[in-house]
Amino acid sequence: MNHIEKSLKLFESKFNCAQSVFASFSQELGLDEKQALKIGGCFGSGMRKGEVCGACTGALMVLGLKYGQCEINDRKSKLKSDELCVEFLEKFESINGSYICNEILGCDLKTEEGIKYAAENNLFTEVCPKMVESATSIVEEMIKE
Repeated sequence: MNHIEKSLKLFESKFNCAQSVFASFSQELGLDEKQALKIGGCFGSGMRKGEVCGACTGALMVLGLKYGQCEINDRKSKLKSDELCVEFLEKFESINGSYICNEILGCDLKTEEGIKYAAENNLFTEVCPKMVESATSIVEEMIKE
């Protein structure tokens, strides 16, 4: 199963968008899938506030796990992960119009009305899987480079 298939399967299994993207890469980057699912647990739906899309957050966690700084004086890794973060968000935005969840869905997930609107209009089942697939595809290409 490739990363896209795995992330979509996790999402269809009711894990959130961040969990689905992050966990689909975790094991090959040295993190147990169960731990990845737990780490990503609070990042879906733009951290439940419609902010940065959870699929993007999951992808950024992948990039951080692979390239992020872990030594105090490792300036090179800091600069690399910062650069990749910006690159990912720019690519995602150019493909999807935004990386902000509320803008992607066209409703305010900070409100009950917004959540109800998203559910009634099948946004979580029709739009969100496309964002999971897009984020997974972009980050997959970036870590191959």
